[in-house]
Amino acid sequence: MENLGERLAAVRDRIARAAGRAHRDPASVLLLAVTKLFPASAIREAYQFGLRDFGENYVQEFDSKALEVADLPGAHFHFIGHLQSNKTRRAAELFHAIQTVDSAKIARRLDEAGRPLDIMLEVRLSAEDAKSGTDPADLPALIAAVRQCPHLRLTGLMTMPPWSEDPEAPREIFRRLRQLGELHGLPQLSMGMSHDLETAIEEGSTCVRIGTALFGKRTKA
Repeated sequence: MENLGERLAAVRDRIARAAGRAHRDPASVLLLAVTKLFPASAIREAYQFGLRDFGENYVQEFDSKALEVADLPGAHFHFIGHLQSNKTRRAAELFHAIQTVDSAKIARRLDEAGRPLDIMLEVRLSAEDAKSGTDPADLPALIAAVRQCPHLRLTGLMTMPPWSEDPEAPREIFRRLRQLGELHGLPQLSMGMSHDLETAIEEGSTCVRIGTALFGKRTKA
């Protein structure tokens, strides 16, 4: 079985090849290591291999790991799950970035925590009821609301397409997010995961959220 170092090298090679096809600098794509449902030791091991950005989906779960990784200088933790309004204050305390803001209410509650935060707006670009995110038509009002929050720095957009084993399936969704980013002057795009990172990078992703390809399949306790 490959170790983390070998898997990381393979992922970085995939990123570099996809960026090359898109005539982009591979350094323009952030590799966000998704460590949900993995122990703090997985974060520490990934840190030893040079990773500095980590994604978590659940406030309560990361709350239980945060003290174990608090001593890692330069580590940045991104929240990439659905954020409930009653978890906003703790999320603002635990994370450096929140990628899934989808309402003015959530933005204001994060701002009230008084801590500088990088913010992405999650956009729903599929018809799936289960998907979170704001409607593209509501983006202008949400952007305006976030920019009224002095502690929030709006950096870009994020989306989660419907699951498909076909890595080509989400291409149109990724393309639409890039177009929305261009329309609203938001150049950072969080899109693409282990199975479709190449498609996402070809369509302009600046942040790929990689869990399985680095750490293997997750099993809930």
